[in-house]
Amino acid sequence: MSRKTPDEIDREIARMDSEQLPAGKHELHGAGHFAGLYAAENVAGTEFVFGATFVILGAGIWDVLIGLAVGNLLAVLSYRILTAPIATRTRLSVYTFLDRVAGGMTSKIYNGLNAVVFAIISAAMITVSATALRLILDFPAQTEAYPTSVGFIVLAIVFGVVAVLVAAFGFNALAEFASICGPWLMVMFAAGGIVLIPRVADEALGTTVMSGWSDFIAIGGDTVFTGKTPDGADGIGLLGVIGYAWAANTFAHAGLIDMSLFRYAKKSWYGYMSATGMFLGHYMAWISAGFMGAATAAITMKSITVLEPGQVALQALGYAGFVVVVVGGWTTANANLYRAGLAGQGVFPQFSRAKVTLIVGGVVVVAAVFPFIYRGYLNLVTYAGIALVPIGGILFAEYWLLPRLGMTRYWARYKGVQNVAALLAWGIPLAAAAVVLVMGLVPVYFLFPPAWALSVVLYVVLAKLMGAAEPYPDGKAADELFAERVEVFHAQQAREEPSEVDTRDRRTLTRVLRVVWMIVLVVIFADALIVLFSSPDLATFEAHRDRFFLIAAVGTVLYFLAAYWELRRRKAHARQALAVHDGPSSARSPRLP
Repeated sequence: MSRKTPDEIDREIARMDSEQLPAGKHELHGAGHFAGLYAAENVAGTEFVFGATFVILGAGIWDVLIGLAVGNLLAVLSYRILTAPIATRTRLSVYTFLDRVAGGMTSKIYNGLNAVVFAIISAAMITVSATALRLILDFPAQTEAYPTSVGFIVLAIVFGVVAVLVAAFGFNALAEFASICGPWLMVMFAAGGIVLIPRVADEALGTTVMSGWSDFIAIGGDTVFTGKTPDGADGIGLLGVIGYAWAANTFAHAGLIDMSLFRYAKKSWYGYMSATGMFLGHYMAWISAGFMGAATAAITMKSITVLEPGQVALQALGYAGFVVVVVGGWTTANANLYRAGLAGQGVFPQFSRAKVTLIVGGVVVVAAVFPFIYRGYLNLVTYAGIALVPIGGILFAEYWLLPRLGMTRYWARYKGVQNVAALLAWGIPLAAAAVVLVMGLVPVYFLFPPAWALSVVLYVVLAKLMGAAEPYPDGKAADELFAERVEVFHAQQAREEPSEVDTRDRRTLTRVLRVVWMIVLVVIFADALIVLFSSPDLATFEAHRDRFFLIAAVGTVLYFLAAYWELRRRKAHARQALAVHDGPSSARSPRLP
């Protein structure tokens, strides 16, 4: 590798996109930022699908209660042990780290696969949102794998186009709106499940009143998570639930996708903050959605296998349920479309992120009209994990194992060769996984751990044979100098940041607005509990549920008015504080706590 002078490196750094550089100390966030981020990201419209899927797969009540706890705990530990430490030490996104490790063809294939995965997730979210709107517009239910209504096709396309345009051009106001949806979504999912428990209890016990925990278990086991599929076959069991729960986000933790988030964490233990998403979203919301789906099936006299998220939300939350499905689907679709654009830009760097997002978005819009994508969502994300986790194993081996075994990190780049070891260590586990799946030897949800482990072993062995055991003093020296100049660059940026300016908004109206939206959430949740504990018969239950629907609808309007108004006031106040500090020429955008 040719040596560059500090001045040449400084000019190179100035030209680089911020995504290609390590995160600076002045850009780091505290633990609360990641707790809120994971809570908001993992409570979405597809939680209705996950909850119903475990019912359809025949999970038992104890399988769900224990299996989801264990599986989600394993996911949290994966974030903490695998993802966060590498992210906080390199301060790089997974895309940049992979480019430094393997580069070339490996990076392009990986980025392309990521674009496909995020596109599939986005398409599923758009379809979920469309199922709610199609009820309002009275289009027929989409019970087949393909669309059966021209109206639904038009609706999905329109919704998809809006989501793609937002992701491509980054409308700030809508992105800010999405940031305040997390607390409301969590309360609505919990309330929806609670409200329908008396209806499920009547189905199982002949009474809407539960006497204690044993009745809850009986209700769940008899009518929701029965241990049998709708066809009467045995269900997936405890290990199956654990496997699916752990595998649901495997591309993000074992596959290291969320390095892109945790590189902004001050400490690696912030990986534990993923628990807000895993346990509020992938535990509470999935179980609640299962109860909602089972109750809706009983009320509508339809099989849970054909119910749509919009139908379930309507029965559990009234018209506010439509908003839950639309907002939950839209916010997640928007975020994943943005990610798909970033990943696609890695494949086609000559195009802007916005242009790539539009191209990927076209595929997403077409895919969104096919209901099979959201109905098979659990399996799709599991397969995606199997496809992507070997890269996580390769990067784990590169960062942790090669130096400890006397080999050189970034050896392929120093040597100036294609990292064939990485390609083989990715391709061989995928081929092995495909054979195992075709032969039916192992269920899909158990495949990602052996695929990850095999990639680690293969990469260490192949890298040693292909050049990692050699020393590369010039390359290491060049990287050390580059890191030093990046530190200087970040120090300059930090000096320009008005860190000493207090931008917190302590004005009375802003505080009142915060109190208002918090009270609204408390009232909605409290009324759901009243429905649960004060419904001695079905007639009383239905009267209380109708009142809850009204409170949920009005509360939803009040929540968003107060929360969004508070957000706008805080941003305006922060911007004004910065302008006073720096003078009228300041154009910085404030970073809210």
